[in-house]
Amino acid sequence: MLRLENPIQNYAWGSHSAISGLLGRPSPSAAPEAELWMGAHPNAPSLVLPSRESLAALIEREPARLLGAENEARFGARLPYLLKVLAAETPLSLQAHPTQEQARAGFDAEQAAGVPLDSPRRNYKDRSHKPELLCALTPFSALCGFRPIEDTLALFRAFKNAERVSSVLQILERRPTEAGLAELFSTLLELSPDQRADLAQETLAQCALLSAAAGQFQREFTWATRIGELYPGDVGILIALLLNLVQLAPGEAIYLPAGNLHAYLQGVGVEIMANSDNVLRGGLTPKHVDPVELLRVLEFHASPEAVLRGEEQDNVRVYRTPAREFELQSIALTLNEPVTLSDRRGPEILFCQQGQLSVPSNGQELTVAQGQAVFVGADEPSYAVSGAGTLFRATVGRV
Repeated sequence: MLRLENPIQNYAWGSHSAISGLLGRPSPSAAPEAELWMGAHPNAPSLVLPSRESLAALIEREPARLLGAENEARFGARLPYLLKVLAAETPLSLQAHPTQEQARAGFDAEQAAGVPLDSPRRNYKDRSHKPELLCALTPFSALCGFRPIEDTLALFRAFKNAERVSSVLQILERRPTEAGLAELFSTLLELSPDQRADLAQETLAQCALLSAAAGQFQREFTWATRIGELYPGDVGILIALLLNLVQLAPGEAIYLPAGNLHAYLQGVGVEIMANSDNVLRGGLTPKHVDPVELLRVLEFHASPEAVLRGEEQDNVRVYRTPAREFELQSIALTLNEPVTLSDRRGPEILFCQQGQLSVPSNGQELTVAQGQAVFVGADEPSYAVSGAGTLFRATVGRV
């Protein structure tokens, strides 16, 4: 059991209160705090206390002991997942992630072309895919996957006297299929900057009017209005209206496989992902957008987005996904009712989201308070967690 000190990422879309409040520090924070990273990502690894050695360096030095021989063979001498607390005050960019095969090919191609790893125009930072799961801690809003096409057409029929929008939506009206959706998306990305700006302006004007009136898509129009005001002239406002608006209650989760276009909008959640930096953006950002590469990785499957509520096993809620790199569990603990964790599959990170917990360590009890985390090596036997509160347990996937 290794206590961790975890780095905070200060991105502009972050919260001034969520992470500082979780950690018991003065709030509001001076800078926006977007993510608390728990893991061994090379850009910002957790530090092992009290030595303050990088967890990434420790795992690289002792992979068989800390990862287990089977996981070392599968993933190499690296922790295969990254656990985060994500706190979004304003929307993140529209983005998607590649498959494992696309990531390898894209990384190798950019390496061969001599594109520096730190170049702002670099698409692939590593050779790994990046499936993700986010579990809400507060009410959480996100755009996730393409909405059923008939519903999207119904949404845009609420627009009145919107000639520019109507002209591009004719593509989907003529071909209400996933192929038509792909053609529409491609057309939007290929417009000139002036055309994109005009289309975005017209879309914003329509959404501002419709958000003030009750109707089936009022929440979608309200979010699109906010997006358009934050990113004036960005055609991402129209792309956002093609996606499912998902509203998660605390404890609910969404899984984002490769090719899924998404954007987190607002809320606080625990996120787990494959340990990768590969992001292809599609709008709502000043960062690099590569339309050709984005279109190559996107999946245009149109359907309602599935919300995961987890499988309950006594006090443990398991969020199952196809990802082989990770599994996330939420454990509710009450005093005098310890929970034994015996299904050990390799390295784990335990994060105390609420309350105070205890775990055995070298014959003693290690106290884990709210906002703190510990790393559990693969060589640790089954163990019991006691106390009162909520614990998130990150471990390797079952696949």
